[in-house]
Amino acid sequence: MNRNEVEELRDRVPCAAVLDKAGFAVDLKESTRRAVKYRRDGGVIIVIHGGKGWFDPLGSAEAKGDVFSLVEYLAGVSFSESLYRVAELVGYEPEQPAWERQQARARDITIHECWRRQRLPWPGSLTWRYLTAERFLADDVLRLAVRHERLREGPYSSMWAAHTDDRGIVSGWEERGPQWRGFANGGAKVLFRLGPQDAPRTCVTEAAIDAMSLAAIERRLSDSLYVSTGGGWAPATEAAIRALAARPGTLLVAATDNNVQGDIYADRIAAITRDAACGYERLRPFGEDWNEDLKVMRGQAGGKREEELPHARRSRQG
Repeated sequence: MNRNEVEELRDRVPCAAVLDKAGFAVDLKESTRRAVKYRRDGGVIIVIHGGKGWFDPLGSAEAKGDVFSLVEYLAGVSFSESLYRVAELVGYEPEQPAWERQQARARDITIHECWRRQRLPWPGSLTWRYLTAERFLADDVLRLAVRHERLREGPYSSMWAAHTDDRGIVSGWEERGPQWRGFANGGAKVLFRLGPQDAPRTCVTEAAIDAMSLAAIERRLSDSLYVSTGGGWAPATEAAIRALAARPGTLLVAATDNNVQGDIYADRIAAITRDAACGYERLRPFGEDWNEDLKVMRGQAGGKREEELPHARRSRQG
């Protein structure tokens, strides 16, 4: 892994995920929002700095650090091994303390109201210009996403891309803009979905912009559903992918990024297809992600139609 990938892992995997996976439980009586105490078999770990740091109050002065040092401390492994163990936890959602669950329930109504009152993007709007001029997304793909209520105008030229459950209820949204990247405060990641819900082919990407980019590259919106996990792998996300894989005659395509994290997601998707006995394909972008490929292809296309552009590398099983 390069330095950027290490830093991204540090940002994306909280210490709580490591502890939850290792069998630690939150001690609610002795925890606060700033310092959450975890216990396991008499051992204690306290998580601080918004989940990014930890220390062992019963250990030595060196028993503290970030998510990588926590894995090293608990498992007795090297730093290089901790990188891969942490990478396997990308998207893993630990059990939330009671106060966070209560806050999440209280925000459900706010999520729907906040989404409802935002404007739809339109040709010439700041969001539309960002998506077409900076992200090179095709107008017809954006029109389809708008028609199906998948996009909203965010602040400062940003885009909101809806995550919905199996009933079509908005649970949150990916936020992307020229200077901003995040997810709806209080929202829950499930799947961004673009295309026919009963399509025989489903392509799973890591970002809504990548889902729309792949749709623009492939031109298969008549028989393909393009979805995004939003860079997460919550239980609700896995359940939604399993529900898609369970449909008769489904081909599930792992169209995740061309890097270590993308391969980890692809392995998880492959495992789901084995359980569901459905078709599986790994589709890799030439670059790191599909939006990067789309930008290169648009630059190289000249007068070609998009459907004539070169395509990415595939591997197939099942």
